[in-house]
Amino acid sequence: MQRMVREDFLKKAEGLKPQLVQTVRYPNHIVKIQKDDQGKGHIIEQKNAEALRTITMGKGETICLDFEDHYVGYLTLHISTVGSPPDAPLFMKLKFGENATEITDRAEDYDGWISRSWIQEEYIHVDVFPAVLTLPRRYAMRFLEITVLDTSRKYKIRLDQVSFLSVSAVDASKVPALSYGDALLRRMDQVSIKTLEDCMQDVFEDGPKRDRRLWMGDLRLEAIANYETFRNYDLVKRCLYLFAGSRLENGAVGACLFTEPVIQVDDTYMYDYALFYVAVLLDYYEASGDIQTARELWDVAYRQLEIGVQALDEHFLIGEENQAFLDWKAGLNKQAGAQGVLIYCLRCGIRLADLLGYDVNRMEEWLERAVQAAKDYLWDPKQRLFISGKERQISYASQVWMILAQVWDTETNRELLDRILSLDPEMNMVTPYMNHHFVAACILCGEYERAMQYIRTYWGGMVQEGADTFWELYNPKNKTESPYGSSIINSYCHAWSCTPTYFFRKYEQKWRQQQ
Repeated sequence: MQRMVREDFLKKAEGLKPQLVQTVRYPNHIVKIQKDDQGKGHIIEQKNAEALRTITMGKGETICLDFEDHYVGYLTLHISTVGSPPDAPLFMKLKFGENATEITDRAEDYDGWISRSWIQEEYIHVDVFPAVLTLPRRYAMRFLEITVLDTSRKYKIRLDQVSFLSVSAVDASKVPALSYGDALLRRMDQVSIKTLEDCMQDVFEDGPKRDRRLWMGDLRLEAIANYETFRNYDLVKRCLYLFAGSRLENGAVGACLFTEPVIQVDDTYMYDYALFYVAVLLDYYEASGDIQTARELWDVAYRQLEIGVQALDEHFLIGEENQAFLDWKAGLNKQAGAQGVLIYCLRCGIRLADLLGYDVNRMEEWLERAVQAAKDYLWDPKQRLFISGKERQISYASQVWMILAQVWDTETNRELLDRILSLDPEMNMVTPYMNHHFVAACILCGEYERAMQYIRTYWGGMVQEGADTFWELYNPKNKTESPYGSSIINSYCHAWSCTPTYFFRKYEQKWRQQQ
């Protein structure tokens, strides 16, 4: 695949690469975890990790350590032996879990379409003792299960020390605590910030367990949460230059980038993700005031709008089989949602161009035609809902993105919001990513109380399920749902779920008025 590379942009991005904050963590407890009837893992017994030094382990024995919070980084084990001199290697298995259920799930049972290699397990031989073993691979974890698969009959091992070097581009302890709200609100804020902290590495990652890449959709939500918390503008700027520096051959921004061993755009194109480059650049400029970067990257942003418009038919309507993402909901028709994203990003482009003093006439013409196409071909006047595709599918995603696109006025949008909630169609929302946009649509309609209640129900549901960080996918109606075939491969610290802290802080005065 041919790629468009701008070495000057990549050089600027390299100069913005962060120095990671490193902190040594130690386990707090030795625990036993058991699976319940619904398949969820629970801690059923725990004792202080200080007891670790008194425990010896032989063939077939297992110990599970709880670090009591989610961390991203590198594991070191100090291992000694007890008994006769070791006459055979230690063969052990290490299993890392972002939550307790990952410890109880069996990798052998996974039969999904995404690679099993993402499951965090290691099989290791150790020949010489005492040993200090530092694993080179980076992990995302709260729990560590260590199983001795074999030694010999003549000796056992002892774990003299277990440590984990956590890494992040930022330090959550420097973010002031939320100054209002009840215990659940403040806990959701903490979990949001922890999610964001662990996803902020050399770039804004989508998830530190999987895929560990820079995805545009995740970046957009991470960036706005970052502006309200860490205010690390340089990391956003770095990511903007990376996306601009390695693009697809027609100048399109790829859906994601690989950052190692070199910067390389993936061959995945998503219609909505490419358009969101415009929104990310606008948000960055409005947050940072960095007009030089906005001007330098404007042509890249504008090119995404050009490509987006070129994909429209003679009616100025996006096709049913477009390459948008929107959500992981199986069977979701994405025509109306993608049209809404285009309109939303055209509005972002016009605003950014206006702020920079550039001509907006062509974009305004595109906007007018795209809005009219949505009204003419995607609006059902009898149902007073937006439909999508030949089957005239009704979904949350279609209504939400048309509200955010402001196809209709605020009062009509508020009525549309009421109507979709009353109907509650089968095509619901399954990711925090899509649920974020539902909350944003509520706020755009002035429905602040509804937005807050929804955050409490949805993200609060994850907190009540014991989340230390927010997840890639959460469907309260099907808590084991996975787009990959099994929840063992799901990411339980995922960037696009971090935005409650954005809403709490951005609209603080509105929430305070409700108290």
